[in-house]
Parts: sequence; C-alpha cells; structure tokens
Amino acid sequence: MTLLTYLFKLNPWIYLLAAGVCEMGFTTFMKLSDGFRRWGFNVCFAICALLSFGLLNLSTRNLSLGTAYAVWTGIGAFGTAAVGILFFRDPVTLWRLTFLTT
Repeated sequence: MTLLTYLFKLNPWIYLLAAGVCEMGFTTFMKLSDGFRRWGFNVCFAICALLSFGLLNLSTRNLSLGTAYAVWTGIGAFGTAAVGILFFRDPVTLWRLTFLTT
C-alpha cells in the first residue's frame, strides 16, 4: 500500500482533527501577515486554509456535514482563542474563559 493510498483510508476523525489544527494555523498566519502585507505568512495562510478545507472535505465523506462542521469550527475557535492568549497576549478574563469552556 502506498503512502497516498494509506492517507486516503485514515479514520475521518483524524482528518477532522487535522482540519481543525490547520484552521488554527490559517487564522494565526492571517494575524501574523499584518493585513496580508507579509508575503511569507500569506503563503502559510493559504497553505493552511487549503489543507483545512481539503481535510474537512475528506472527513465529510464518512461523517455527517453538521457534525464535521461543528467539530471543525469548535477546534478552530477554541484553538485560535488559546493561541491568542498564549502567544499574542490576548486578555484572559473570566467571561472569555467561561464562554470558551461551555
């Protein structure tokens, strides 16, 4: 079995997890691109965005669209907020933490 064949037979939840991580990547690179003025980060943004949507598409072959979309956006939203707090000094407030964990 070739590597490509193996990758296309992975569990759809693995695709979905990877899609969510890529969503965190493209939002982070969008911030780092400084309004799409920094070429290197623009390229990273585009790669992560394409991977995220492509992996989401692969996951919906075996998962319902609603479930896949909810999980994908949840990983992306929570992960992006965590990246903001950990790396961009976004404020940590009681309300933010409450809404992120509920």
